[in-house]
Parts: sequence; C-alpha cells; structure tokens
Amino acid sequence: MRIRLAEVADAEAIRAIYNVEVLESTNTFDMVPRTRAEQEAWILEHSGVHPALVATEAPGSGVGGQVGANGEIVLGFGSLSPFRERSGYSATAENSVYVDRSQRGKGVGQALLAELLVLASAHGFHSVIARIAGHNETSIGLHQAAGFELVGVEREVGRKHRQWLDVVELQRLL
Repeated sequence: MRIRLAEVADAEAIRAIYNVEVLESTNTFDMVPRTRAEQEAWILEHSGVHPALVATEAPGSGVGGQVGANGEIVLGFGSLSPFRERSGYSATAENSVYVDRSQRGKGVGQALLAELLVLASAHGFHSVIARIAGHNETSIGLHQAAGFELVGVEREVGRKHRQWLDVVELQRLL
C-alpha cells in the first residue's frame, strides 16, 4: 500500500467511495452525491496546508477498489480541512478518513490517519479534531488508537435517513 497526495485524476475513485457513504450511510451528513466537477474542485481545495491523501495499490495487484491516477487502485482517502473559518482557529485542523467498503479492516484507515497526523505536524498544526457520527464505533476506535481523546458529544445535531444523529468529537494535540 502506498499513501500519496490526491490528484485530480483520482476524483472519480474518491467520488465513488464517498458517494456510497452519502447515499447508504450516516457516516457523512451530506445527502447529495458529489458530481465529478465538485470532487475535482474538492481535491484542488485540499492541497497545500490542508491536503487530501489517497491509499493506493499498484495496477494489477488483484486488490478491489476504485481506479485512480496512473491506473492505481484507490483503497481509501483522507483529508485535513480548516476546523473553523475564524483566524484564531488556524492552528487546528479537522480530519476525515473514508475507506472503500471492500478494503475495511485491512489497515487502510490507520495508514491514512497516521500520514495525516504526520502532515498536520509538519504543517505546523497544534491540534487535530475528528467529528464522527456517534454510532460509528469503528471510526471512533480508529481515532482513539491513534491517540485522540474524547472531548464531547453533540446530541442529535444531525438528521439523515429519518434518524437523529449524535456527533462525537475527538481531539489529538500534536
């Protein structure tokens, strides 16, 4: 497995992984699938200090997943985003990690999160926040294993698929 910066050529693979979660889960509170143009714009926005990464396998490796740049198989993706717009929050980033359903439980999320933390530290962030749907024990466990600590629960702040959703907030100081 290789972790690298996402490229515009990875847009369709990232979009395929993400849109399944939009349509079939409550792991994201987005309700409208992204178009290819929106996904390309998202990748361009996630460069520099707030990068997007992909976990990939070489073409022909026999691993299932979505085809990205150079024919590599995209197993998952992750990103750093601004935590809040006000400049006083500029030393804090929020992370997101999504793994293709066929690749879960194989260390992809762990590898992406570890590299996001390396980049966050290298880019001078002091704190990284994870905001996770309260029922997503896998993602909560992934973050706790990477040194994130629970800082709060926002009760029933989201609604999707006719259910109220909590958001668990975790934090790691770098």
